[in-house]
Amino acid sequence: MAGADPIDRFLAMLAAERGAAANTLAAYRRDLTGAAELLGDLVSASAADLAGLGAAWGDLAPASVARKSSALRQFYGFCVDERLRGDDPSAALPRPQTRRPLPRLVGHADIAALFATAEAEAAGDARGAVRNLVCLELLYGSGLRASELVSLPLAAVPRDAPFLNITGKGGVQRLVPVSGRAGEALRRWLAVSPPVKGARFLFPSASRQGHLTRVRLFQLLRELAARAGLDPARLSPHVLRHAFATHLLEGGADLRVLQTLLGHADIATTQIYTHVEASRLVALVNARHPLGGGGVNARHPLGGTSPLAQDGAGD
Repeated sequence: MAGADPIDRFLAMLAAERGAAANTLAAYRRDLTGAAELLGDLVSASAADLAGLGAAWGDLAPASVARKSSALRQFYGFCVDERLRGDDPSAALPRPQTRRPLPRLVGHADIAALFATAEAEAAGDARGAVRNLVCLELLYGSGLRASELVSLPLAAVPRDAPFLNITGKGGVQRLVPVSGRAGEALRRWLAVSPPVKGARFLFPSASRQGHLTRVRLFQLLRELAARAGLDPARLSPHVLRHAFATHLLEGGADLRVLQTLLGHADIATTQIYTHVEASRLVALVNARHPLGGGGVNARHPLGGTSPLAQDGAGD
């Protein structure tokens, strides 16, 4: 291993010590090999070389630059730990100011339309329709990631306890509650699609050699959205996960509980939903408060038009 390529050694460390997933390792490899194409040997690159990456990455979005810089910072930390070099030049890397975007949201009415369509289509117990209903229940009702859902092993399906045993990012396990209606949908799915001998996954692929792909799940949801009269471009597995979190927070869920349910390693990731909730509250005030233009009195109580209404905040 000592003579192996430093990038390979770094990725092996991420896999062994941090339990990094295959997709994560592939992303790190792309970023590091891309930097090596610009700089040559990464191990011997100077701080000035790294500073020059800002110009080479000038056309990239700030989030992409931040991701690439993060990969290189971790790589150089590894190089120092492994004594591949004596200094860490990563302080010279670009540090773009990024702002985590607010997630796209679907409202309660859209969710109701999705479920109404899925339930109507599954009424005859057609295999594909029941599968769609179960996927919808687990994405919106339990907040699973798309990768967690499609790769769900049969062994994770509850027998007596109303929980799923989920293996999330980095191999971290968590228990996710399954609602009564989701549990009923799961039982229907197992009845119309009984596992064959040797089956591993709850949602097998058409060949039954693997599991349903994330791409296919994405397609199924967008097709369902179109049949429900919604804009398919607004719907994805991740949007349903955001809706699960946001609607729980609206209902009074504690942020720490939400962190556990979503499987976030860092509470800062979960805190994005406090911004979503704050945006909803501002919209509510603008729409319903007497000064907001959409309430019982769009006129300022002392005369004149509400300044909020003048700014169009009540639209």
